[in-house]
Amino acid sequence: MSHPRLDRAINQMHPIMGRLRTRRGFFVAVTFSIVLIFLYTTASGSVSPSEWVPDSLRFSKGGSGAASCTPQEYAQGKWVYRPYWTRPGPLTKTDPVNFKVDESLPHPNINMTGPESVLKYARFEGCASSREFHWHLAGDNEGQFDRFPGPLEWEWVPGGNCGKEDGLREWNVEDVLRELVEGGGWLLVGDSVTENQFYSISCLLYPHVIATPDYTLSQWWERDWPQNLYLNPESPLLKDDDTVLLTKHKAAGQGRRKITPPPGFNITSTPLVTFRRVDLFYSEAELKEMHRELHPEFYTEGKEFVLFGDEVNYTLSPDVYLDIFFKPLPEGNYKTLITSSAGHWTTNNFHGYHRESEGADVATSTTGLADSKNPVMGYDGLLQFYGEVVERWANKIQDAFDVHMGKTKGAGYPPGREKEPQAIVRAYLPGHEDCHKIRQPATTIPNYTWNWWNWGEIWKFNRIWENLLKLNEKAGAKPFKNVHFLRIDRPGRLRPDAHATGDCLHIMAGAGVMEGWTHYIWHYVSREVQRLTA
Repeated sequence: MSHPRLDRAINQMHPIMGRLRTRRGFFVAVTFSIVLIFLYTTASGSVSPSEWVPDSLRFSKGGSGAASCTPQEYAQGKWVYRPYWTRPGPLTKTDPVNFKVDESLPHPNINMTGPESVLKYARFEGCASSREFHWHLAGDNEGQFDRFPGPLEWEWVPGGNCGKEDGLREWNVEDVLRELVEGGGWLLVGDSVTENQFYSISCLLYPHVIATPDYTLSQWWERDWPQNLYLNPESPLLKDDDTVLLTKHKAAGQGRRKITPPPGFNITSTPLVTFRRVDLFYSEAELKEMHRELHPEFYTEGKEFVLFGDEVNYTLSPDVYLDIFFKPLPEGNYKTLITSSAGHWTTNNFHGYHRESEGADVATSTTGLADSKNPVMGYDGLLQFYGEVVERWANKIQDAFDVHMGKTKGAGYPPGREKEPQAIVRAYLPGHEDCHKIRQPATTIPNYTWNWWNWGEIWKFNRIWENLLKLNEKAGAKPFKNVHFLRIDRPGRLRPDAHATGDCLHIMAGAGVMEGWTHYIWHYVSREVQRLTA
């Protein structure tokens, strides 16, 4: 097949070849050779012209002046049906308008024969974490096998600018791992739903990561054990790829560059992702002290007030997990702190706010704010305390980041490589009532009939974060520069069909909800933060 640009370049090479005896002529010939390769690869369609520009020299996606993919735009999308066998991976990118199933392709047998089938439906190669392996994949109940592959055949297509070429970053495991190693890892602190996300990440990054602890070695374990993902020493990403130089995304002689860990990085002791169980942002002792200080009206003379009920909370002081976050290499290399917590902020857990006549977790309403004689009970009172707690938390995190940057800025890094730490607060996701009776995504967020636990109030907890961390329009800057709230709960709220087998709060890995959280958080910290600070 002939290409006009290629033919012209070849014809122009003949007179040049005669000047190779001079240094200048040699330089001209090399230059034309590069042009020739460029014209051939772009004309043949194997490489687009933009792919010849190294990532480090491109205009940063999401940077100032570029199209962005904001949390609001990401959340304003829709679930699109896509049979699992048409999806090359767990986070595919589909054009919802033009995509059509090729009915000429042989349809695979979709009968689920055992728990291991879920991995095939989810397009996972495997999962590194061994913690409740089949429970996380919702493959632990044979009575619900008829659900599959249904929940794993939907793809989230975000809205707004996210679908544009320079919008949402396309998921690429190689890029994610390189940035976790070279740019800094993630520390996840939260409750069991955040632990669900950690498990999902262990599937997205498999087989390039290994997980600890190994839960198959013992039948006894605690829910607050630290969990880690480490770079797998056998990962091919630790080796240069010298075999493929001019395929798509590998143009200009840029074969896959091996991951280059920073000085001091240790494959066996430097985590890429860590999960710590933190239900309430603070320890119970700190919350009790904080409550007594902020709300003396609950502790009047002759009145015994107890803040917590009998529920067990797995939680830590921020001092503990900030110490983990700032550990230097080789023990730590974190740059992103990720949290989400509201599920344990119920009037059953915080039993001091409970009204005996109205049930432990029924939303109650009182008017006015607390004064020295009349404490506000029910969820109005608890939400007020929650707002006070998270404001202190955001201040504490930002102050810790500022101190850390002041002490270490530029130390040990070549110029331009210092990366500021970021804290990401993901909007909390409530559950769905009677979820196991539903077999497809909803098109509108379902209403609650019984309002179990605090599910009907979760939007109020999220609104507190939204108001706290929104842009300060008068000052023209964020009040908390390195603390961000991501309102990306809508995709999950539209998935009553995607829950684990035993309850209607936790989400199964592979359904696209938690994988979408991870995808967007990665995009946000690597692209949107640059745009916000430009």
